[in-house]
Amino acid sequence: MEDSTILDLLFERSERAIGELDRKFGAAVRKTTGNILRDPQDAEECVNDTWLAVWNSIPPQRPGTLGGYVCRIARNNAVSRLRANTACKRDDRYDLVLDELAEAIPSGADVETEYDAKELTEAIDRFLAAQNREERILFVRRYFFGDSPEQLAARTQSSGSRVRVRLFRLREKLKKMLQKEGLLV
Repeated sequence: MEDSTILDLLFERSERAIGELDRKFGAAVRKTTGNILRDPQDAEECVNDTWLAVWNSIPPQRPGTLGGYVCRIARNNAVSRLRANTACKRDDRYDLVLDELAEAIPSGADVETEYDAKELTEAIDRFLAAQNREERILFVRRYFFGDSPEQLAARTQSSGSRVRVRLFRLREKLKKMLQKEGLLV
């Protein structure tokens, strides 16, 4: 079913929309939440929370890319759940992904205004646009969807160490670009 049809169902408040969302985007949402949480029950609860959040936000929202919108909600739900689950202890699974990026991107505490956050987002978008397709996919799959280097290696038919090196080089290029633009000191 086309995204526009699913959006129409959501605007009509038809419960069929949730089933269609699950059929079309369920695998991506489950993969995203599973990569971040690593607990099947928590991941499935996040999937259900995602469908509820989409239901509650559309209308009034009418996203241009429904798949990206749904996956972003899923990712945010999973990260929130992970933070709640690990509030008193460090969980190295998804924190490792965030730590890798911390060297290249300033933390939320360093970005004081919404304008600065928007500027940083636009800089990352420009950085990704300047990369080739495979590098963009590696970056997004690792730092947005939380795929492990081994999963990325299987996806790209290369070794895990090669993927780690490529990700390191991407982070270094991003760091240099952000420094050059004055977004990272």
